[in-house]
Amino acid sequence: MNNNRKWGPVNSAAISFVIAMIGLMFAYWFTSVFLLDHQPYRRIIYWFYHLLGLPPLMFLVGLLLFGISYIYFLSRGRKTTSTINGQSFGINRSGSWLFRTIRWKLMFAFFASIFITIALLIMLHLFFLIFERTPLLGDLISNIINSIGMAPILIIMGFLLFLAVFFLMSNQTIRYLREITFGLQQIANGQLKYEIAVKSTDELGEVAYNINLMSHKLGTLIEDERQAEKTKNDLITGVSHDLRTPLTSILGFLELIDNDRYKDEVELRYYIGIAYEKSKSLKKLIDDLFEFTRINNGMPLEKLELDLNGFTRQLIEEFVPNLEAAGMEGRVYSDNNSLKIKADGDRLVRAYENLIMNAIQYGQEGRFVDIRLRQENGYAVVEVVNYGEQIPEKYLPYLFERFYRVDQSRSQSGGTGLGLSITKSIVELHNGTITVRSSSGETVFETRFPLYK
Repeated sequence: MNNNRKWGPVNSAAISFVIAMIGLMFAYWFTSVFLLDHQPYRRIIYWFYHLLGLPPLMFLVGLLLFGISYIYFLSRGRKTTSTINGQSFGINRSGSWLFRTIRWKLMFAFFASIFITIALLIMLHLFFLIFERTPLLGDLISNIINSIGMAPILIIMGFLLFLAVFFLMSNQTIRYLREITFGLQQIANGQLKYEIAVKSTDELGEVAYNINLMSHKLGTLIEDERQAEKTKNDLITGVSHDLRTPLTSILGFLELIDNDRYKDEVELRYYIGIAYEKSKSLKKLIDDLFEFTRINNGMPLEKLELDLNGFTRQLIEEFVPNLEAAGMEGRVYSDNNSLKIKADGDRLVRAYENLIMNAIQYGQEGRFVDIRLRQENGYAVVEVVNYGEQIPEKYLPYLFERFYRVDQSRSQSGGTGLGLSITKSIVELHNGTITVRSSSGETVFETRFPLYK
């Protein structure tokens, strides 16, 4: 949230003081040159003069001018900017209380219009009195006054002047209301990126701010909905492709068996063996797909205190047969005797099973699968490392996507393309993060979880 103060109290006071001094000088000059020469202004001025005295009277007029100016400039206030998903929205939240509501703004405009109307009527009256004495306009003005009367003229002119002044003073609010209405029409027509300028501190400013917020959130929801629809379509496409491949093979070999297109029992068993292996691959894909959808649909977790040191050591022991079959060895390194997080152990086992199996499958050249644990800035860091072939840099950002494989040959080696995506979902359900980096020496899948305190 960023604050950008346009007018502060000191600046407002300094400018208001200058305006008050200039206003006092003008009022003194206008009074002494014009008002004191004409009735009834001279009588009124002398009455105030004898009642209060000149210094208090000037002080009150100056204080009035200073107060009006100070309230106006302070109302410019401070613009508070909120950032939501990278987009900024601003609204003036400070400033004078007088300008924080439309009610007070309209009242201020009403009384200011009365004050300005009275001042203009006085000037109009003085205009009549002064030019009544001139030979050119005197007869015309005298005829108008005699035929209509001074009072009706001043009443009519005062009414018209009041309407004109009040219209001008409230025009900014009405124009801003039209801007908000236009903005709402644009948003209603689908232009959700349209932003209404937040120009005031009153209810209209709050309305504009909340409309911008609403349109942004609505746009985000629609975009998320579109992304979810695209994700669903991609998921259906990926599932259809990956299910069709082993199923086609199974049907092909079963068709050979059904048509007795085999030479002997050895070839028959060979066909049955291939069909069986493809069936197991198909079952694994369906199981992974079920697990993926269950996790991403908000699977409930039973989080308990979990010591990662004991957890990873027990997990690597369970993979000893797999490691030995691949001619590999598992190792665990830790710089902390106690590295505790709050997690659902069963789900976390599933996540690290995918990482370890991935390391065994694609890191056999390195002969080792290492698990490195450490504590770092309030997080428990677990790294699953293999020393196989380097993964090209351009592929790393996509490894955790559904059905993504670095090369299509991996789909023939038992990989479903869902394992790393499932791992990522499980890690994020535990408020953790997972990243990958690969070099010529090692490939590291790093997970981070908040420490349990």
